[in-house]
Amino acid sequence: MELDTRSVTSEPASPLNSPGEEKMEVTSELRSSDVQSRDSGFFERGIKTMLSIRKSKRSLKKERGKEDTGTWNAKRILQTLRSYEENKPTICNSVEKAGEICEPIEAKPLSVMEINELIQKRQLLEAFASIKLMEDETISERDSEKYSDNPQELVRKSKDVDLLYSSITNAIKSIVEGTLEDPTLQHTMLTSMVTLIALEEAGHSSTDSAARPGSDLLGRPRKWREQWREAINESARKRVLKVPMASREEATSWLDLHLHFLQEHLREDLLKIKSSVKKCYPEEYQVCDTYVEAFHNAIASHLQELSQGPLDFHELYTLLDWVANTYQSELFLGHPQLKPEVKTENLSLLLTPADWDKLKNDYIASAKGKIKSYFGNILKLEVTEKWEKEVHLEEKENLYHASLSLDIQTIIGEHVKLSGAISRSLETKMLELCMAELLEFIPRFEQEFMAWSTAQDSPIFVPYLVAYINNFHDLVSGLETAFKVNTEELQKILAALTRNFTNIFLTKLRTKTQPLLKKILTKNWILAVERPDSLASAVSQFSAHLQHMREPLGQELLHEVHKYVVKEYVTQIIKPRWKMNRETRQQVSRKMSLEAAIIHSSLIDQEGAHPGHPGAPGAGPRQESGDFSASAPHTGEL
Repeated sequence: MELDTRSVTSEPASPLNSPGEEKMEVTSELRSSDVQSRDSGFFERGIKTMLSIRKSKRSLKKERGKEDTGTWNAKRILQTLRSYEENKPTICNSVEKAGEICEPIEAKPLSVMEINELIQKRQLLEAFASIKLMEDETISERDSEKYSDNPQELVRKSKDVDLLYSSITNAIKSIVEGTLEDPTLQHTMLTSMVTLIALEEAGHSSTDSAARPGSDLLGRPRKWREQWREAINESARKRVLKVPMASREEATSWLDLHLHFLQEHLREDLLKIKSSVKKCYPEEYQVCDTYVEAFHNAIASHLQELSQGPLDFHELYTLLDWVANTYQSELFLGHPQLKPEVKTENLSLLLTPADWDKLKNDYIASAKGKIKSYFGNILKLEVTEKWEKEVHLEEKENLYHASLSLDIQTIIGEHVKLSGAISRSLETKMLELCMAELLEFIPRFEQEFMAWSTAQDSPIFVPYLVAYINNFHDLVSGLETAFKVNTEELQKILAALTRNFTNIFLTKLRTKTQPLLKKILTKNWILAVERPDSLASAVSQFSAHLQHMREPLGQELLHEVHKYVVKEYVTQIIKPRWKMNRETRQQVSRKMSLEAAIIHSSLIDQEGAHPGHPGAPGAGPRQESGDFSASAPHTGEL
């Protein structure tokens, strides 16, 4: 409904003094310099208008013969006005002396249009005074049943009052929302607004809240302080949404940048509130706390919305880390320049427990694919950069060393540490995830290595087999030490891997030695065409790398090699071939003794290379190799 532009008349104003007094005396004059100033003149007009309102209300009370429940207390109003500009000479130093400065004036009724113009010009105190005069007169006329024959006129005037108050409400919201927008803060505008709110609260402090037909809003509190708080909330929401945010296509680190801009921009706002805005309000407004809470709620809503969108692994962590470690740190709300006005101890959770748990669960779910990818990259690099290129391994303390264990522990350690910086529960979940992925990765790694070793006879097969067995042993001890994790399941998987690696080693050894073993007791072997150290040389060359395997696995595997050679040699010589005469049998016996000594010496030397092994120097002779000549056939002739 449009505002009515017709003038509102008022009854002759009565003196502000008590009924026996005719007139308020003026004992001092306003200094001319203050009268000429914009702020003091503005404020003086507000005081004079309010005095006129008070005189008009006194006349109305005389007619009614009793106090109206909606009347103002003049002293309270003047006291509020005085607090608005307590340091200005035009403001009364005390409520009791107000009458000595301000002489009564005749109220000049303003039309709705004129009042609206005052509002548009932000002359809110003058506008409010006129609206209140209009409201009081309408209430008085309603109570005197002036509109009993014309209720529509009462409705019209009531709506005019309501629309004008709504215009002031909108002006208050505009002032609040513009407080942080305007780089040059207008202190007088804010202090005027605070005075306005106080006047409205005083003017409607004892109004009957019961609605009446046709004029349900007349005389009822407008709750401008609540509107002020809502305006701050809306301002904070808009300020948060205005922070720059690039798209994922424009910048891969869009969320990092956005959160950085958010804390920079809003920290500047809070600094302005602390240094400039706060001084414009009475202490009871708790301006800093109000703004901090508004920004807190606006950021919470914004982050909740961000968390619902599609976020990748790094973006999820960025959001978690910002909430847990940046938000209340010295980078933002805990900045030294904001203390002590900006308090964080009483703030609610930035994200609800449900939203926080969802964010952590999304992060763990995303981490599953990421950890699997990292382990897959490790395997890919082993294949392409080491196996295929046949890169030789390094020795470390006489043990073959590969980077596999270190790479795995680094990946697990970094992710567990980062998760622990968010929360203990997230750290636990991440460690459990990494261990689960590791248990899945090791069999996959084993299959890939065995497939590669089967496909080709590479000279680096045994060194890498030894290095990986060493590495996985280091991995178990490293995880137990660093993370106190239960490695029982991991040890079972690695024990199976070690058995499989041992079997494939022995299979390759069999492949290399079978052709030489099958030549035993052949004519060429008897006639010494084959060198007696051929078998020993092949076995020794293939198993020499086992001396670089961690104990006791190296000794155990060498012992398996020793047993295998003895068994296979004996198997070959007890096979029936042909009849030999005594001379040939003696020749065969001598050759077998020579080969046995060579093989025995070679294997003992390898086993003895491991410190503490019984075959090491000074450890005494080994007996289990036996004398192959004892098994030479004794029948037949060649």
